[in-house]
Amino acid sequence: MEGGLREVLEGVRNGTLSVDRALERLRSLPFEDLGFARVDHHRLLRTGLAEVIFCPGKEPGQIADIARAMLRHTPTVLATRADEAAHRALAEVDSSCRYYPLARLAVLGPNLQAPTQGTVLVACAGTADLPVAEEAAVTAEVLGNPVERLYDVGVAGLHRLLGHRNRLEAARVLVVVAGMEGALPSVVAGLVGRPVIAVPTSVGYGASLGGLAALLAMLNSCSPGVAVVNIDNGFGAAAMATLINRRFETGGEATGDRASAGRPDGRRPTR
Repeated sequence: MEGGLREVLEGVRNGTLSVDRALERLRSLPFEDLGFARVDHHRLLRTGLAEVIFCPGKEPGQIADIARAMLRHTPTVLATRADEAAHRALAEVDSSCRYYPLARLAVLGPNLQAPTQGTVLVACAGTADLPVAEEAAVTAEVLGNPVERLYDVGVAGLHRLLGHRNRLEAARVLVVVAGMEGALPSVVAGLVGRPVIAVPTSVGYGASLGGLAALLAMLNSCSPGVAVVNIDNGFGAAAMATLINRRFETGGEATGDRASAGRPDGRRPTR
């Protein structure tokens, strides 16, 4: 949204956009009522992260209409938990729509060019955790982070993880995805002094209770520096990793500067 607002303000300043036309453009701020949805165009300016489309429960036509409304204010739209029907609807809105079936993500527009240099490393315990891990990795890439992947390094074969300790230490933020007993985040946090965002998955046998066992294990981690998101919430982990990464770049500055980190051009405001 900030890019669209800047365009309006610069248009009025240089005379290419009339005041009346500018008012018409601004009428949909801070949200646009589509009848079935109120699209929050102000969120990027307010928080540094634009609203995304959570696809389950929405008709393909509704998903497409939300995307069209969002693209009028931001160059990049992310749709999570997108199936093939959602992908087809979004491809009609933008033929360049990218679809990641394993991550269940659809992306319209370019990845953001935020001023982040630190790497977000996404690690997962097993191959069965890949859908959630890829949701985190692709989301982090779309939000402008350099991303590395370290997959199938669970505690059943701990040597697989220890062989990559230098990569763990080189990352700025670690997203660690695991199902079953959910032990991997505790191990990683005990090895390196980096923020660890733990993501429990619903992978496991009966007593894993759809990921509840992993969630509780991660919440009870004895290693300091572990934060936990909801079961299978790779998107939420990537969003948190992005905010942490950006705060390093801005030196922990105020909200207005934090929001600027999400601008597609990556520029910071002058003071």
